[in-house]
Amino acid sequence: MTATVPVSWEAEVDLVVIGGGVAGLTAARTASLRGLRVLILSKGGPTDTSTQYAQGGIAVVAPQGDSVDSHVRDTVEAGAGLCEVEAVRSIVAGGQAAVAALTDLGAVFDLGRDGQISRTREGGHSTRRIIHAGGDATGAEVQRALNAAGLPVLFGAAALRVLTGPEGVRGVVAMSDNGFGVVRTPAVLLATGGLGQLYASSTNPPGATGDGVALALWAGAAVADLEFVQFHPTVLYTPGGVGRRPLISEAVRGEGAILVDAEGESVTAGVHPRGDLAPRDVVSRAIAERMRATGTDHVFLDARHIAGFAARFPTITASCLAAGIDPAAQLIPVAPGAHYQCGGVLTDTEGRTEVPGLYAAGEVARTGLHGANRLASNSLLEGLVVGERAGAAAVERRGARTDVEEIPAWTVDFAERAVVQQAMTEHASVVRDGAGLGIALARIDAARSVVSPLDAAAPRAVQPLDGTGSGEGVFDAARTLRRIEDAALTLTARALLIAAADRAESRGCHTRSEYPGPVEDQRHSTAVRLGADGALGLSTVAVDAVAVSIGAR
Repeated sequence: MTATVPVSWEAEVDLVVIGGGVAGLTAARTASLRGLRVLILSKGGPTDTSTQYAQGGIAVVAPQGDSVDSHVRDTVEAGAGLCEVEAVRSIVAGGQAAVAALTDLGAVFDLGRDGQISRTREGGHSTRRIIHAGGDATGAEVQRALNAAGLPVLFGAAALRVLTGPEGVRGVVAMSDNGFGVVRTPAVLLATGGLGQLYASSTNPPGATGDGVALALWAGAAVADLEFVQFHPTVLYTPGGVGRRPLISEAVRGEGAILVDAEGESVTAGVHPRGDLAPRDVVSRAIAERMRATGTDHVFLDARHIAGFAARFPTITASCLAAGIDPAAQLIPVAPGAHYQCGGVLTDTEGRTEVPGLYAAGEVARTGLHGANRLASNSLLEGLVVGERAGAAAVERRGARTDVEEIPAWTVDFAERAVVQQAMTEHASVVRDGAGLGIALARIDAARSVVSPLDAAAPRAVQPLDGTGSGEGVFDAARTLRRIEDAALTLTARALLIAAADRAESRGCHTRSEYPGPVEDQRHSTAVRLGADGALGLSTVAVDAVAVSIGAR
C-alpha cells in the first residue's frame, strides 16, 4: 500500500502566493483587487524577506534628463549579451506606474531640497535614477507599505510541493506547526526570493534556500541562467563572519566612496571606464583579483569624506558601528558576498512558466531582464512590475480544476547544508574553474541521502520541563523544514553546478579562470529540467525566444 501524506488542515483559494516579499505581496494585492481569493504562504515572519534588507533603492526612469532607452541600454550592457531586450524594455517602461502604485499605498521616498523625489546613481547606471527611502532602508519601506495592505498571509507555513494534473496546477502541499496541509488552487505564484544560503556568507536572510527553484523543477518547469550568481562587491567584512552579512550599498560609492587596498591604492583604476561604479561583476572580480594578489581576505571602502554619512546611510552606519567601525573616521573593510540570483524559473514578462497555472516573479524568476548580470536596483523594479502582471495573469486560471485526492508520499535527495555551503563557497564563487565545479558536484553527490517528508516529520521525544510524560506525538515542524530546505539547496546547487560547468566562457557574473572572455557561440541561456528519472538535463534557449515559446503553449 502506497504511503500518503497525512493532511491535518485544508484550504481552497484562487491563487496561492509562496513568499511575502515585494513580488509576492504586489501580485497578491493585484489579484485580490480583481476578485480572486488569495492566500500567501510565508515560511518566516512579516519581515523575513530579502526585500526587507534591500538598501539601495528602485531604478526608475527619472522625469528629466533620462529615458527608457537610456535605462534599457544600461541594463543590456550590464547583462553582457544575455538580456531579452524586449523584456528589458517592457519592464523598465512599467517602472513609473509601479512606483506610483506603491506611493498610493503609502510608501514614502526621500525628497531632495526641491521637494521632488531624490535620486542617486549606482554602479552601471549612466545617470542618477535610483529613488530611495530612509536613506538606505528602501526595502524596509517597501515591505512596510505592502504589509500594511492587510493581505491574507499564513506565516510559518512552508510550501513543500506544487500539485499538478493534465491541465496544470491543482494545489499546494504545505506545512505549518499544525502539520501537513493541502491548499486546492488552480494557480501558484513562486515569489520565494533567492539562493544565497548556498554559500557560507551572503547578504540574504536565512530563508533564502532556493525553494522556488526546487519547487519549479519538481513541478516540471524549467529554470535557466542559474550559473549567474551576483556577488555584491562590498559586503561588510568581519573575521570569521558567516551567515547573513550586512552589505554596504552601491549608493555609498554613488555618493563618492572609493575602493582601496591596504596600501591605499585604488582597486578598480584601469579596470573599467566607470571605475568604482562599474557593473557589479567587474568590481567583484577586481576585488577578488586584488585580494589574490595581496594575499588578503578583504579590501576597504573609504567613505570618510562623505558629508553627513550617518544621516544619508543610517542602516549602514549602525551595521558598521556594531562591528566596531566608525565610517566617518575609519576605512570600512569589505569583500564580495553572495547577493542575487540573476537567473531562475523560466518565465515571460507576465510571470508565466511552461506549466499552466504556475507563475514566478521577483528574484526567483528568469524574465530576461538581468541577463548575465543584474544592473543595480533593477531588482525591486522587477518585483513591482512583474509581480503586478503575474497577479493579473492569474485571473486566466479562475475556474480551472482543483480536485486533489490522496497525496502519495514522495522522497527527496538532500545533503547536509554545511557540505553544500563549503563546496559552493570553495568552488563556485566569484571566480570558478571546471575542475573545481566538478569537485563541488562530486562532494555534494557523495553526501546525498534520500528522505521522505514523512520521515523528516516523525514525532520526536521531548522531555517536558517538569519531567513528566514522554512528549511523543509532537509534530516536528522545525526538523521537517530543515530537511526540505536542505533538499531545495541540494537540488539547486546541483542544477547551478552543471549549468556553470557547461558554460565554458566568462560572461557577466560567471567567471571561469581558464576562459578569460565571452564566446559568441555560447551567447544563449542554459535551461535545466528535472527528468522523470530524477536526472537533471540541459538545453539551450536562444536569447529573445522565451516569451514566444511560453506564450505559444
